Amino acid sequence: MLHVIAAAPDADAAAAGAISIWEFVLKGGVMMIPIGVCSLVALAVVVERVMVLSRPRVLPSGLIKKVTDALDSGGADRIEHAMEVCRKDDSPLSRVLAAGVRRLGRPVELVEKALSDAGEWETLQLRKRLRVLSVCASISPLLGLTGTIFGMITAFQTVAISGEALGKAELLAEGIYEAMVTTAAGLLVAIPALICYHWLSSKIERLASGMDRAAVDLVERYAEPAAGHAPIAPLAPTPNGDAAKAHAKA
Repeated sequence: MLHVIAAAPDADAAAAGAISIWEFVLKGGVMMIPIGVCSLVALAVVVERVMVLSRPRVLPSGLIKKVTDALDSGGADRIEHAMEVCRKDDSPLSRVLAAGVRRLGRPVELVEKALSDAGEWETLQLRKRLRVLSVCASISPLLGLTGTIFGMITAFQTVAISGEALGKAELLAEGIYEAMVTTAAGLLVAIPALICYHWLSSKIERLASGMDRAAVDLVERYAEPAAGHAPIAPLAPTPNGDAAKAHAKA
């Protein structure tokens, strides 16, 4: 009997806690709307970037071996074979490798520049939408502070126009309580967003480092042929331009 009586208040407290969360949101006023929008945008960016930045999608295992096997095959069309391997994979790493493979047999400076330019472009694509996440993390506390200031103005205005001497302290306390809700909400959005921003940035740096290592290996292995081995011949020029332009048009 005692156990049943004790359990009932606990259930009521849990229900009251669930209601208080919704009331917490409602008491923030109109500034809770942009804060809520920031939270949804930040969540969408984090989920989308986590899916895009998975290591198998950026640095697929086995791709480097397939490309090197194609280049080591010894056939006259080994460059085209390696390019076909890169096109079938269609990942950031494959596009970086394709930029270097396309120029093998040319001066090593041109190969390195092509790999560097492709790597910078792919890294830029990996960082896409991270600025949006950074903006959400930056403006959420400001939106919360703005809501708090408006709430404090309203609270003091309510006390100022109140004609009763009694109860003014309660009115002020209630107004301040409602005003502080937006600051808390803004921080609750900004802190996780900022953590996710730096986590994704570090993940991108690791992936970019992996692409850079693959590019360096390609240059060291094929851009300057070893003694006694003939260099890999560049693609034959076309009437409309060199081989790189022809591949770009394709």
